[in-house]
Amino acid sequence: MTVKQLSLPELVAGCTELGVRHVGLWREPVQAYGLEAAAALVRDAGLTVSTLCRGGFLTAVEPDARAAAIDDNKAAIDEAVALDTRVLVLVSGGLPPGSRDLHGARERIADALGELAPYAAERGVRLAIEPLHPMFASDRCVVSTLGQALDLAERFPSEQVGVCVDTYHIWWDDRAPGDIARAGRGGRICTFQLADWTTPLPEGVLNGRGQIGDGAVDMLHWRGLVEATGYTDPIEVELFNDGLWARDGREVLTETTERFLRHAVPPAA
Repeated sequence: MTVKQLSLPELVAGCTELGVRHVGLWREPVQAYGLEAAAALVRDAGLTVSTLCRGGFLTAVEPDARAAAIDDNKAAIDEAVALDTRVLVLVSGGLPPGSRDLHGARERIADALGELAPYAAERGVRLAIEPLHPMFASDRCVVSTLGQALDLAERFPSEQVGVCVDTYHIWWDDRAPGDIARAGRGGRICTFQLADWTTPLPEGVLNGRGQIGDGAVDMLHWRGLVEATGYTDPIEVELFNDGLWARDGREVLTETTERFLRHAVPPAA
């Protein structure tokens, strides 16, 4: 998503040239390119799909809508299998129209996970609940903190459900370091994502993720907390940013790798 202006072949070629060995894919461009073709493209280039994004949106009340969401998430799990990735990231969903019941919405997520988690586990895929910043609670994700994500995940075996730790969404929360340690103790960290927090936020706020190093987030601090738990899996960069998307995609990809090395890699490394 960071360089969504690139086609999948362009993305794969750019990653290969820059020495990037893992790529997190989104379902929409994969579906547009063709699932089997995308899997072959990445595999033949020697890349690994770190995660597939996204499943979720599990808070609907109406039975047909809930059934459709379950079916779509099962399809996403099957797509993850085809791409040979073991992590499907979930954006859980916001409040249904007219509802103010956050607790009820979270319970419907738990109910859906009760059906989806075993399905995923049978196929070797873990579900990663991603908490989103509270500004998205009404329309995109009623899971707003890492603690809330863990409260849901811990109802299920760790090999079935874990969490996504994203700096953009948790950097402000003084409870997050303790929750990262809690997630690590339980083997719940499925993926670790970086994005910076820059202000002012754009209208609509969704596409406000800043390039690494442009904002308020101490990337090395958060990386240290996550890696202190024993996490050794890939670190992703996920940026939604209209300014970046308007630029040449290869330039942005190169810049992002340079920013990662400058701001998210310890000097000793």
